[in-house]
Amino acid sequence: MKILVTDDSSGWIEYHLNVLKQILPENTQIDFAKSAKEGLDKITLNIDSPYNVIFTDMQMESDFLPMYAGEWFIKQIKTYKEYQNSRIIIISAAPNIKTIAEKYNVEYLPKSMCQLKENYKKLF
Repeated sequence: MKILVTDDSSGWIEYHLNVLKQILPENTQIDFAKSAKEGLDKITLNIDSPYNVIFTDMQMESDFLPMYAGEWFIKQIKTYKEYQNSRIIIISAAPNIKTIAEKYNVEYLPKSMCQLKENYKKLF
């Protein structure tokens, strides 16, 4: 299994990596990106062996306003047929993540420290 975690906060990236390493098999490949643009670079570099799961924050670089950077990233992922079977999961504190998730037919988890680890376990 290959996973990409995209978040502009180093602290959150570290948190996600630690939780995923605790609940997934050792041979799981987990990569990370610190922006939507870097996430897109990783997506295209791995086109021949796509990520199975892509986690993305919504609120990252401001280049895509009024759209969230994470929303722009999801739209880009959806243009690649190689990623049509990949799970995309929004992890964000943005108040409208449910609406965005429904719009793009992806999953979401609210970014809440007290609940996030339990929510991760439900995914796998």
